[in-house]
Amino acid sequence: MIETYRGVVYPYQLDHMGHMNVQWYTEKFDEANWHLFSRAGLSATYFREYNRGMAAVQQTTKYHAEALAGDLLVCRSGVTDIHEKTLYILHEMHNTETQKLIATTELVCAHLDREARHACPFPPDVRAAVKALLIEGN
Repeated sequence: MIETYRGVVYPYQLDHMGHMNVQWYTEKFDEANWHLFSRAGLSATYFREYNRGMAAVQQTTKYHAEALAGDLLVCRSGVTDIHEKTLYILHEMHNTETQKLIATTELVCAHLDREARHACPFPPDVRAAVKALLIEGN
């Protein structure tokens, strides 16, 4: 897995119970996702030049520990599987001070032809880059 996000929990991200609200987990995992895509050759330039995109078609998040104001967070990410038109992704969020696992999210993402408005196969160079991001043991 590779590092894809580093950030801090700000007070405005807390809910009425004093910990980071679930919407911010999703936001931080989303930022991690774009960094992982870029490492796989799925960059903003690629999307513009080839009129392609990615769509999350399923996401499952598990919360393991609270994140509080001032906590420093890091996400590590990798690919668990690749099919012709879809990626299976795992993100792990840890507290950098305690190394405690805060949350995980698993995504199924489809590669899109934005003009035809349907899923399309990954090109060979992207498939090769994605294979380098596969998590061992999967």
